[in-house]
Amino acid sequence: MKNFLLAFAVMAMCFSGLHAQNFRKVDKSPLDYAYFPDHFAHDRKEGDKAIARVTYSRPAKNDREVFGKLVPYGKVWRTGANENTEIKFYQDVELGGKKVKAGTYSLFTIPGEKEWTIILNSDLDYWGAFKYNEKNDVTRFTVPVASLSEPLENFSIQFEGKGDKQAVMKLGWDKTAVEVPMKY
Repeated sequence: MKNFLLAFAVMAMCFSGLHAQNFRKVDKSPLDYAYFPDHFAHDRKEGDKAIARVTYSRPAKNDREVFGKLVPYGKVWRTGANENTEIKFYQDVELGGKKVKAGTYSLFTIPGEKEWTIILNSDLDYWGAFKYNEKNDVTRFTVPVASLSEPLENFSIQFEGKGDKQAVMKLGWDKTAVEVPMKY
């Protein structure tokens, strides 16, 4: 019985530290994914293989002026929050009229009032855009800006099929949206 009590006391001491661990709190800009085809879409067929996946964080507007203020015009933006946004293509595609090989890329943008520059870069696994290096751009092109009728609280990315192996990747936040054409 003495050995049992000693063993129980040792085990209790070992496991008592488990509940005292400090876990990180939930990010203010949660991580999210956008897939094409969208696995939540009503027209997705069983067995459809993914063409693209975007991994990004979703900052909130929180009563702030977003584009031109929080996200300055004319400067490279990580296209979300926290770690730089990454896009993975599971097959070769054409994005914004430019051929892109299957693979994973960082997705940066340069927002402007009338158009955005979309950038795919070969550097991966960085926080923010602080180490962005233009020399590692795989492609860049511009797309026009559109206005949303209702403000979008959280930055969002989603794909929409346009038929005949075509889609658009939509990026939107506040009252601003852009659509990036994709062929696959």
